[in-house]
Amino acid sequence: MVRSSSTVGGCWNSSALEILIEMKMEMTSGRLRKKSKFGLSQGQMSKCALFCSQFLLLLLLEPSFSLSDGMCGLEPTDSLQCVTSTSSKILVKGGTVVNADYQQNADVYIEDGIIKLVAPNLKVADDVRIIDAAGKFVMPGGIDPHTHLEMPFMGTESADSFFTGQAAALAGGTTMHIDFALPIDGDLAAGYDIWAKKAKKSCMDYGFHMAVTAWNDKVAKDMEILVKEKGINSFKFFLAYKGYFMVTDGEFLQGLRKCKELGALPLVHAENGDAVAEGQTRIFEQGITGPEGHPLSRPSVLEGEATGRAIKLAHFVNTPLYVVHVMSIDALDEISRARAQGIRVVGEPIASGLALNDSVHWHSDFQAAAKYVMSPPIRPAGHDKALQAALANGVLQLVGTDHCPFTSEQKAAGKHDFRKIPNGLNGIEERMHLVWDLMVNSGKISVKDYVRITSTACAQIYNIYPQKGAVLPGSDADIIILNPNRTTTISAKTHHTTIDTNVYEGWTIKGNIEVTISQGKVVWDNGQLNVEKGAGRYIPMPPFGPLFDGLEKLDAARLRSYNPVDRTIV
Repeated sequence: MVRSSSTVGGCWNSSALEILIEMKMEMTSGRLRKKSKFGLSQGQMSKCALFCSQFLLLLLLEPSFSLSDGMCGLEPTDSLQCVTSTSSKILVKGGTVVNADYQQNADVYIEDGIIKLVAPNLKVADDVRIIDAAGKFVMPGGIDPHTHLEMPFMGTESADSFFTGQAAALAGGTTMHIDFALPIDGDLAAGYDIWAKKAKKSCMDYGFHMAVTAWNDKVAKDMEILVKEKGINSFKFFLAYKGYFMVTDGEFLQGLRKCKELGALPLVHAENGDAVAEGQTRIFEQGITGPEGHPLSRPSVLEGEATGRAIKLAHFVNTPLYVVHVMSIDALDEISRARAQGIRVVGEPIASGLALNDSVHWHSDFQAAAKYVMSPPIRPAGHDKALQAALANGVLQLVGTDHCPFTSEQKAAGKHDFRKIPNGLNGIEERMHLVWDLMVNSGKISVKDYVRITSTACAQIYNIYPQKGAVLPGSDADIIILNPNRTTTISAKTHHTTIDTNVYEGWTIKGNIEVTISQGKVVWDNGQLNVEKGAGRYIPMPPFGPLFDGLEKLDAARLRSYNPVDRTIV
């Protein structure tokens, strides 16, 4: 490997750093190649990834060091000086840096929106902002895989814009989200264009899923364009919302096949739409018109049935499947059974399903009950604990929010008919604190697991790791600093979303995200929000993520098993 000998202010220049960072990025994404261009095998790259920060540090300090000198026995230093420039520079100092696979006491040096170094005892020039993280956890910013901003639905539109929803997210430690774009009259390309325009006001990074609500040749062609030209690598299919978004099993099968061909991940909202429609009519005709009619009309058995059906159809096509907002033991059992059989299925619980139970729907005040209405519904007590356990043991992989907030005035559209209450609630700002409280403070998972289920797993599934989801040299500087000894209280009076209620009102949590860094800028600092409209970036997500690895071998094995019988027909 060639290294420049020129220095700036006692440091290696940027070209040398770029080579090293490129090598680091290749190491951490080594699964994409059988052999790296640096001549390292996958196993070697995996080992190198763990020590790359120290390796970078040693090269900066010792020009005579070479690859043949090895990588063991590195000692921390207190004499490093970072490159001086006019760009934005931050040193997060003295914290416990946590990634999904390991943690260490280290400093994190950020420049130009990128993490440059992760190593102990870094020294910097006077123009670098220093953030003291002693006694705190320094982690990747959260990635919310499931949001609905500015979404037209049930005669209204979700209350948060891309700007207000993202500002709330940043205040809660989430630095990227993936929003669901809807087709316009079945036209996927038109839907993408509309969502791209809405997102121009963004203040943080984002991506898009695209919903498929019908099937024809135009839809198939649009899917291809969106994957190959627009950076979309996932499509959502609804087995619910009959007459609106729901697809038939035949349409779903066609969509699954197209997703597999394109290397795009199919997502499914799994409820039996026909049975839900019948249940809604039956419950309403029995005189139950309030919010309690919502969970009664779409019980968990219908979620379980649709989840199992979707998994079986995806297995028939031999394509991975991602089940959004897993809310029940019934759906969980189907996912657990499939994963035990080696079927590639991802389960995404959401914050409300982990934290709440359906008793809230029976509140005597309509507004107090209606704010909890979402689909699939929040389930009876016991489902929440089962979902938490499944998340802890790996049956479920990551946590979203299904953030789709509506004001009390919007919810009032269903005051006399629960079927007209807009489905959706808040969570984009609260998710990171809720998961910390429910899963880490309770002892169910480690801090490393917390990073995995709130950030890294999402980045890996959607093929943007390690650009996102990691505190590593070369990764985007999206970072949170969490103080485990400070408390957080959730309230509609202090939250940053635009709605007038909060389904987690009054929750007090030990643990507080004090600082959020997005794109290398401090956007949340001890209660102060500093965001810029239009600063958000669209993050393209490449197809053929890790869930597709090896599928061709399974296809080949399946084809080999298709042997015709030689018969003599008389």
